[in-house]
Amino acid sequence: MNGETRLLAPLVPTRGYFPDFLTPAEGLLGMDEALAALRETPAARLHDELSRLAPAAGRPLPAWIRDMADGETRALSRLAGILRRYYEAAVAPYWPRVQGRIEADRAARGRALLDGGADRLLASLPPMMRWRPPVLEADYPVERDLHLAGRGLLLLPSYFCRRTPVTFYNPDLTPVLVYPVEHQAPRLTPPVPPDRSLGRLVGQTRSAILHGIGVGCTTSELARRVDVSLASASQHATVLRDAGLLVTLRQGNAVLHTLTPLGAALLRGARPAEQTAGGPTPEGTTAVEA
Repeated sequence: MNGETRLLAPLVPTRGYFPDFLTPAEGLLGMDEALAALRETPAARLHDELSRLAPAAGRPLPAWIRDMADGETRALSRLAGILRRYYEAAVAPYWPRVQGRIEADRAARGRALLDGGADRLLASLPPMMRWRPPVLEADYPVERDLHLAGRGLLLLPSYFCRRTPVTFYNPDLTPVLVYPVEHQAPRLTPPVPPDRSLGRLVGQTRSAILHGIGVGCTTSELARRVDVSLASASQHATVLRDAGLLVTLRQGNAVLHTLTPLGAALLRGARPAEQTAGGPTPEGTTAVEA
């Protein structure tokens, strides 16, 4: 796997530009759809985006990437295969935990939208983004302005995005802003087998807690829904969180609890279905003007 990771390094540098075609919109539908769309990338687009990558690299690109820039379909298929194997080795084993963090963030943003509309939603974003109507400012590696010109802005929380948001290089693509989600730990570690923790999950109260969370609620709301004290709701939520059945995300002075895929599967009485992931890309401050 390390050898294939090195093959990807010139395409996805740790800082700066990387090609937009690597994160097709179909990635929202899953890994299979994302790779299928990647294989259909027009040759002209490959040439344009990979040619822009070469000067940024400061050294010649590997031969197989130059072949891809010249429209070699076998090189593009090779890239798709590398990405598939990398995903299966480095992402898929951890996906339930990743998805849990993403869903917790989505619940927090959705709640902000319902409580205060677009203003509250944009103001609730992580601190590297600042809503100063009508402009959303974001810490960014380069100075850049992105004008929506009446188009919508797709906000995508990402577990693997760190420090600053990223967006497409090409301003003509659908405006997308990928931003980091809150991390509870500095590194992603394999999930603890749930069997040990699930042994603590007995009794009607915790079952009611799981059912009461719904699409997300605060500790106070949970206490009211289950008809227990605030301290009791907090204690039961802690046990459920330790068991990997819910995620807690701080939102202002309150905390928001949401179910993890494992917690949702427990309520359904089924094992979690295999999930896939995908998502977008690259590059002072960037300003998104509504």
